[in-house]
Amino acid sequence: MITGDIVHGTSVTRAWVLHPDISSDRDRRPAKPALDEAVSLAAALPHLEVVGSNIVPLPKMRAGWLFGSGKIEELRKKLEEAEVDLVLIDGHVTPVQQRNLEKAWNVKLLDRTGLILEIFADRARTREGVLQVDLAALSYQRTRLVRAWTHLERQRGGLGFVGGPGETQIEADRRAIDEAIVRLRRQLAKVAKTRELHRASRDKVPFPVVALVGYTNAGKSTLFNRLTGADVFAEDMLFATLDPTMRGVVLPSGRKVILSDTVGFISDLPTQLVAAFRATLEEVLSANLILHVRDVAHPDTDAQARDVQAILTELGVSSETQVIEVWNKIDLLSEDRRAAMHAKSGREAAIFAISAQTGEGVDLLLDAVSETFDEVKTERQLHLGFADGRKRAWLYEQGVVQSEDQTEQGYDLNVLWTARQEKRFRDL
Repeated sequence: MITGDIVHGTSVTRAWVLHPDISSDRDRRPAKPALDEAVSLAAALPHLEVVGSNIVPLPKMRAGWLFGSGKIEELRKKLEEAEVDLVLIDGHVTPVQQRNLEKAWNVKLLDRTGLILEIFADRARTREGVLQVDLAALSYQRTRLVRAWTHLERQRGGLGFVGGPGETQIEADRRAIDEAIVRLRRQLAKVAKTRELHRASRDKVPFPVVALVGYTNAGKSTLFNRLTGADVFAEDMLFATLDPTMRGVVLPSGRKVILSDTVGFISDLPTQLVAAFRATLEEVLSANLILHVRDVAHPDTDAQARDVQAILTELGVSSETQVIEVWNKIDLLSEDRRAAMHAKSGREAAIFAISAQTGEGVDLLLDAVSETFDEVKTERQLHLGFADGRKRAWLYEQGVVQSEDQTEQGYDLNVLWTARQEKRFRDL
């Protein structure tokens, strides 16, 4: 898509990952975990071989080059020796910086936004997912036309008869991209309308929606597969899931819920993707309950949790939506840390320590989800024969009968009850 044949060709592309650690940036993340994550991002692309990576300490960013001339020359020699085809920079790179570094190093270069877009383009499967990736990519490319064209002064169109110069090549390309963006948005609107119809049909059947959210590679799809018996792509890599998947799950109380698996969140998620994937994340916005799945074995788990919360806020998730924290991957912890996790989750009502891989703690999590919906009441119309006196008496004992009409065949009742009460009634 953005990198053309370099990433998506059949041959292996040799890549080097750089993480600029800019000391003047007070909001910068710890360099080592950030570099590790960037390498994992690169590993998520097929036909890409990461042959090296390193942190580049910087006092401040140089406007046109990012790095100083000495560092650029030092890195050039390193990249040349390693026969690198592609440099991945974990951070924002301006179009001018990208063009200058590509010339200096004689390589292709992608910044963090470009890399994530490449992964999304490789992973999207549904029509909506593909359209959203295309839209995000075009928005990204529109800002980087300076990189693609060095002949910006070349005029095109217009013979001077009307007055004023013709449009430059970059203006024509920007206009072409704008037209493509309009077409994509129209197509997305149609797809979103179809999803809205599907959601409306689900709303007629009062099944609550439980959305799994979390940092990418936290184990959401593994948990989704364990709870639903589905076969969703779940690998130990970043962005294994890009398209929303929904399945019905029957809770221990007997209530059926819709479980939704969503795209993983990540720090510094490109703004183009936050906007483009908003429709995909609509299931989160309308969810009755959110399960925030965390990889507690990750050294940066607290920072990841903050990133997820920030994106949920940015998406507009209501503060009234109940959230349960699911501390996943406890099977990777030492016995002492695992015991401490279980002890804390036992004290905190909205925290559950589990292993989606082994199943440890999942039953307790399901019980908690059941209890969350216990007080949610559903209206039902029932018909009881005259011989069903015991069932009718039980309904009145529970106080769930809203109205009753006697007919020639028995009783027509309107009841308002919880899922647990409905299950008990069916078992009578």
